[in-house]
Amino acid sequence: MIEVKNLPKERAMLIALDTKEFSKEVVEEHIDELEELADTAGAETIFKVIQSKRGIDPAYYIGKGKAEELAQLVELNEINIVIFDDDLSPVQVRNLEKLFNRKVIDRSGLILDIFASSAKTKEAKTQVELAQLQYMLPRLTRAWTHLSKQYGGIGTKGPGETQIETDRRLIRTRISVLKSKLEKIEAHRQTQTSGRKNFVKIAIAGYTNTGKSTLFNLLTQANVFAEDKLFATLDSTTRALAIDETQKILVSDTVGFIRKLPAHLVASFKSTLNEVREADIILHVIDLSHPYYEDHIKVVEETLKEFGSSEKRVIKVFNKVDLIKDKSTLEYVKNVYKESVLISASRGINISSLKMLIKRILEEDIIEEKIELPIQAGKKASQIHNFAEVIQTKYDDDKIHIQYRTTKQNSEKIKKIISL
Repeated sequence: MIEVKNLPKERAMLIALDTKEFSKEVVEEHIDELEELADTAGAETIFKVIQSKRGIDPAYYIGKGKAEELAQLVELNEINIVIFDDDLSPVQVRNLEKLFNRKVIDRSGLILDIFASSAKTKEAKTQVELAQLQYMLPRLTRAWTHLSKQYGGIGTKGPGETQIETDRRLIRTRISVLKSKLEKIEAHRQTQTSGRKNFVKIAIAGYTNTGKSTLFNLLTQANVFAEDKLFATLDSTTRALAIDETQKILVSDTVGFIRKLPAHLVASFKSTLNEVREADIILHVIDLSHPYYEDHIKVVEETLKEFGSSEKRVIKVFNKVDLIKDKSTLEYVKNVYKESVLISASRGINISSLKMLIKRILEEDIIEEKIELPIQAGKKASQIHNFAEVIQTKYDDDKIHIQYRTTKQNSEKIKKIISL
């Protein structure tokens, strides 16, 4: 994986484009979030620039005239990195870097850089490196010729190849290796989690830096790293949750979402995000103290839809209520978001109400059933254990009688197995 070293803070200029698609306030919130991302990556924001323009300039994104104007500002203020709030095309990056004579990156590149510095486990590092290389491949310029040194000089260059072509070939080979490695990690993960199929599964999801890991630690008495910064958690962690003596529940903490999440990153983190796909209940954690929390709700809901998880049972968990001074905000949330709970994970406020809501939903969703199978259907009978908690199994001369508890969703799966 591309390493991020502890260097002095880079002086950054941030640039966003206002095409009138959003209100001025929303565009300002977007660039403020970009500043948070830059700070997390280790850059000090010197200037924030919002350029009003009807459309995106295909060559310079913000237009050549504005870019030339900003190039002077960059030079005068010793800016050494320029960060754009949207993805740039390879042509735009090349033109802007030539004009600014500085490093130019876009929002996706910045997020990938943060993920690279936050990845701790082998799986996370592999996922991030794959996303980085897929992002880098179409953007190759002569700046990437160090790759030939990384893999050794002799024997790495084909006859008649330019250096960039060699680098592209090396990157494609490495991408293939990483994909193979992730397939093996995913297979190993499935083996590890095969014994969890008869547990109720809850996934904690939400916008980045909403307090998901703090809530996870509180519910499960775990010790997952939690910090007040964007993307503090990359790796999914699963622990048991005790609601009562009869319920077997597993809770998973997952990576945070953010608007304009790079597509390569979503694809690379597929195995980690499977925790959300396979959950029976999703706890959607929301930072109620954020002025644009409802925009964040929409981003998360759209992302869950992309994962095919929009039909899941979702509990909206409005966190950081201890920071809310305006009581009308609390009343608004209670009236608009019916299946929700207001909490403070850092102070342990109203956690018992959250547990009670989870228990109530489980009681509504968990059913007990009895079935009869022919004695020769032993394979089907054993498969039921994968989707239900089997309470009792009885055999007579030609029948297998099975009594089990499961979710309504898994009950349908069992019925399909029996009908085959």
